[in-house]
Amino acid sequence: MLKIRQENKNDYEKIYNVVKRAFQTAEHTDGNEQDLVEELRKGDNFIPELSLVAMKENQIVGYILFTKIAIGEHEELALAPLAVLSEYQRQGIGKELIKKGHKIAKQLGYHYSVVLENKQYYSKFGYVPAKHFGIIAPFEVENENFMAIQLNDTNEKITGVVKQKNLKFNNH
Repeated sequence: MLKIRQENKNDYEKIYNVVKRAFQTAEHTDGNEQDLVEELRKGDNFIPELSLVAMKENQIVGYILFTKIAIGEHEELALAPLAVLSEYQRQGIGKELIKKGHKIAKQLGYHYSVVLENKQYYSKFGYVPAKHFGIIAPFEVENENFMAIQLNDTNEKITGVVKQKNLKFNNH
């Protein structure tokens, strides 16, 4: 049975290894995703409630992290990374991690989540090219690979270039 829960400090080493192993077989990787998780966890953009592990047979088999970004003057989310051990892939674990993360993000009041990744995979969960919302990547990237999903409705127009450093936000 699959259980998804918030990470805790005792999970850090296991998460590091899960992310490292999961990305060893990834099509697009820089090999540093596990180090990125550790850096994000130490930063101001980290949201403990959106750092989730998937447990199966009492071991961590998957991980997802959403962190704060700025879109214009608004605090929103970026999904990165999503990691599932290769022997547990294609069993719906990534899907369940995304669904749980989106549910928590909605409850926390976020409007958008962006992801830079495989359009075929993330489109299954409602992600579309971010340009459809007026959300622009902070670097050169194929439009179809920089994607976003609207989590909550908003009366305000949230558009602009995504930023990650020196964040100053309006409340979401």
